[in-house]
Amino acid sequence: MDQLKRVLRLVTYNFGWKLLALASAFVIWVLVASEPELSTFTTVRLEYRNLPDNLEISSAPAETVTLELRGPAGELRGTGDNRRPGVMLDMSNVMPGRRTFTIGDGNVSLPRGVRLVRAIPSEVPFEFERRLSRNVPVQIHFSGLGANGYIVSNATVSPSELTIEGPASRVSRIMSVSTDPVNVSSVVGTAEFHVNAFVSDPYVRFEGSPQVVVTVMMVKK
Repeated sequence: MDQLKRVLRLVTYNFGWKLLALASAFVIWVLVASEPELSTFTTVRLEYRNLPDNLEISSAPAETVTLELRGPAGELRGTGDNRRPGVMLDMSNVMPGRRTFTIGDGNVSLPRGVRLVRAIPSEVPFEFERRLSRNVPVQIHFSGLGANGYIVSNATVSPSELTIEGPASRVSRIMSVSTDPVNVSSVVGTAEFHVNAFVSDPYVRFEGSPQVVVTVMMVKK
């Protein structure tokens, strides 16, 4: 008997609030259920995670994917739970070589009640290579001519080598990097320039700072 009383007290405690919450949930369900179902296209950025530290993407992959979606009008317009669609690729198991990922329910996140009809493109290929780091010499790039018959007598760059890294096949093709233009047209005697080096391949980068110091000595012919 006492147990029955305790159960009744639990049921009747704040009964009005409980009834109001139940009615609110029912109203929300009715509104969502009565929403018209629409279809739309949306373009999202392609994202990835868990790429192994020793691998590099060595090709230009697709940056965006267009999704055809179908669902309640409110969700498609960005209301509801405010979850925006997205595509996330898991690269934890990739190996060097070509790998094609299929865009589907397993890697597309959608708002509640929205479903994926198709993705354009439906597959995205990637090329993976081992990462390579190596030191390459820095070449000085001069611009301008010495004034009043002055010419470059001596020029040094410090550091004389910089470390580059990136996909192995691309890094191995680079024999040297060049400085930004060093203009000597107004130099008489010795001058020092702080300039950056650059690497021509967009898939290759410097491991540290690309800044170097160029020291130039100009003399009369």
